[in-house]
Amino acid sequence: MGFWDVIWLMFSFVMFAAYLILLFLVIRDIFADSLRPGWVKALWILGVLLFPLLGCLAYLMFYGQQMTIRQSARQDVAKEDMAEYIRWTANTNPAEQIAAAKKLLDEGTITGEEFQMLKARALG
Repeated sequence: MGFWDVIWLMFSFVMFAAYLILLFLVIRDIFADSLRPGWVKALWILGVLLFPLLGCLAYLMFYGQQMTIRQSARQDVAKEDMAEYIRWTANTNPAEQIAAAKKLLDEGTITGEEFQMLKARALG
């Protein structure tokens, strides 16, 4: 195996890895879009599976900007959830968390099962 064969093999491996990443990103976005009807999702999946490279490129041309917006929105929601969790756990000790959950249970806001889950989470 010569020098250029090794270079070509490495280039091919990098291109294949990039293609797989693109394919999985496109498929994930197809399924994550809640506004698109199921039959449209099925057609895009069929197109991506039958014509992999062309299907991915066509999807990026049609929905690339929306794909970015949806990904940004998912990241914003994840950040908000994490910030809320940190605020909830950082400001109280486990006894206060259990007492707050018990108050919610007594008011009927949560069920007994949810109370047990909150209690287990508070106790770590």
